[in-house]
Amino acid sequence: MAEAARAIEMNTAPQSPVIAAKNLDLVFQTADGPVQALRDVSLTIDKGDFVSFIGPSGCGKTTFLRVIAALEQPTGGTITVNGMTPEEARLKRAYGYVFQAAGLYPWRTIEKNVALPLEIMGFDRAEQEKRVRNVLRLVDLEGFGKKFPWQLSGGMQQRASIARALAFDADILLMDEPFGALDEIVRDHLNEQLLKLWARTEKTIGFVTHSIPEAVYLSTKIVVMSPRPGRITDVIESDLPRERPLDIRDTPEFLAIAHRVREGLRAGHAYDD
Repeated sequence: MAEAARAIEMNTAPQSPVIAAKNLDLVFQTADGPVQALRDVSLTIDKGDFVSFIGPSGCGKTTFLRVIAALEQPTGGTITVNGMTPEEARLKRAYGYVFQAAGLYPWRTIEKNVALPLEIMGFDRAEQEKRVRNVLRLVDLEGFGKKFPWQLSGGMQQRASIARALAFDADILLMDEPFGALDEIVRDHLNEQLLKLWARTEKTIGFVTHSIPEAVYLSTKIVVMSPRPGRITDVIESDLPRERPLDIRDTPEFLAIAHRVREGLRAGHAYDD
């Protein structure tokens, strides 16, 4: 009985946030003087959240993602990833990163591109093949492993890039506007596939976008940011169902969230630097 009680207590205990930023600042030193990219950013992201960052160009969306990934160093405040510093989380392979461009090596096949981080991490050949096979299936690229990137469409290349980020099974997936260069039809299709992938893997996802409909369609939480210096003007918790057909974008509930995002963007432009 005591063991059962402890198990219940553990299951009901609040979980620590996956990502926690408090009063985060980042100032770049340039030849023209200091440039403040982020100012006083505080945010928590919980396990399994799908969080989109939206704001005008230069507002610090990508910079914040890069701080999470230890690709940039904050100049003030604190941030933890899985309770560790971003550097410690990077060394423990806590996240996969998907960039705006697919970044596939043209001389390597798709399966060899996807396997690259596994090679670097020292997985044996059998484990590499197993993981590559599994993630290509996850992103609906089964049967395309022997192709080269130039033989695939732009959307398929981005799916291969996502597969590469998933190959070592990190809990966190960071995505920097991965569908921004694609046409609307392909983008809609990949949005649907990404939601299905998120449901299957239960990853925690941070997603940068300039598109209000994309942010509302994908997310459990939408972070609205102001022009530089990047600040958070609103954090919107979505109450849309997890299963979202594309036509949910025509519903009053969806349009209400999109309206709030738009108002948050306008409010950000009203701030005085």
